Parts: sequence; structure tokens; C-alpha cells
Amino acid sequence: AGLRALQLDECSTGLVAGVTLMFAPGVSESFASAGMTSARGRSHTFDERADGYARGEACGGVALRGGVNDGAALGFCGSAVRQDGRSASLTAPNGQAQQGLLVAALQDASTSVDTLALNEAHGTGTALGDPIEAGSLMGAVLNARDAPLPVGGVKANIGHAEPAAGMTGLLKLVLSLDQAQTMTNAQLRLL
Repeated sequence: AGLRALQLDECSTGLVAGVTLMFAPGVSESFASAGMTSARGRSHTFDERADGYARGEACGGVALRGGVNDGAALGFCGSAVRQDGRSASLTAPNGQAQQGLLVAALQDASTSVDTLALNEAHGTGTALGDPIEAGSLMGAVLNARDAPLPVGGVKANIGHAEPAAGMTGLLKLVLSLDQAQTMTNAQLRLL
């Protein structure tokens, strides 16, 4: 909402925040019983050892300003929100819907796939979701690019912050752009 308000000149500054705190152990127990969390206690994003995600706590926020930003110039020029479409279950994402989201965000930003510097993926570390996400990225972005695109996933470093997951990904992206380097996925092993 903050980004859209800036785009529509409804305000000059927008605040965006995300917070996740885990106070009720029953939630973690129910996610583990449902097979959603990793038995190893780690999110192995885009790794063949992926067996679920690790839960994580987070608190973060950013101030978005119209015009030129101080610090990391992110070019907050586009976004998109979509429903995941028809899928087999909560944990089975719809690849076509994800491709549509990526295309819509690029269109909203009036940019092309060749201008992207890196992609911060959702990358939960699940054997089902990660391959679907990678395939969606391939179909909507990578197949149309000439150059490789670095792909990261903060959940491998800090776990899945659930409602604050988007904020943690954004903060990692800001840090990567500010330092002009891509951070590695902590759990990724090339076999």
C-alpha cells in the first residue's frame, strides 16, 4: 500500500514494516505435524536436501520516499499482488500464477527482464515449492534474458519469518544492492 500510494502521488513517504514473533509453541507443533517444517531445522533453499522450512522471528521496516532515495537506490517502481490460483494444497504453489505475478510486476515497473540485477526468491526450502518457484522464474524471466541472474533466498539464512518474510527478503535485497554483491544462500550445497 505504501508503494502504491507513492506511485499515485498520494503521499511523499510511505512506511512499510513486517513483524513475526513466536509466542505459541502449538503453532510450531502443528506445522511440524503437517510436515511443513524441516526435520533438520534448516531451510535448504534450492537444495536437494530441502525437507521443509525452519520458522524464524523478524522485525523490520523501511521508509519509501518519492523521487531520489538516500542510500540504496532501489528504484521502487513496480509491484504486483496476486492470488496463487488453483493448486492441490496450501503448500503446493501454482507455477502459472507465479509466472503471471512476475510478469505483472515487471509491467507495473515498466521494465524488462534484462534490467534486473538479482532476484530475491521466496525459497522456503521445500521439495515441492522450490522447484515450482524456480520453474516460474525460468519461464517468466530467465528464458527471456541473455545474461545469468543471481537468485537468493534469505530463508536459508534466517528461517521463514512468515508474515515478515517479504520484509526480510526486501532488507536482504537492499543490503545486496547497497554492497554491490550477492549474498550466498547459507544452506546451499552444489552436488
